[in-house]
Amino acid sequence: METDDLSAQIHSLDPAIGLRAVGALHRLAEQVEAAQVRAARRQGWTWEQIGDALGVSRQSVHAKYRE
Repeated sequence: METDDLSAQIHSLDPAIGLRAVGALHRLAEQVEAAQVRAARRQGWTWEQIGDALGVSRQSVHAKYRE
């Protein structure tokens, strides 16, 4: 999905289109978050540092991403 297409969907007056865009954004955000957590761990970041950067507790980010 291209950015312009997604932008148009987000601003659509049709809730079915807008809600599908919201779902796509949630999936994309989860993928980006997971990739960045992996990168941070590879660089030696602690779970506390990652949690702080994400605005969540270290326990919640660790529970979500521990391997």
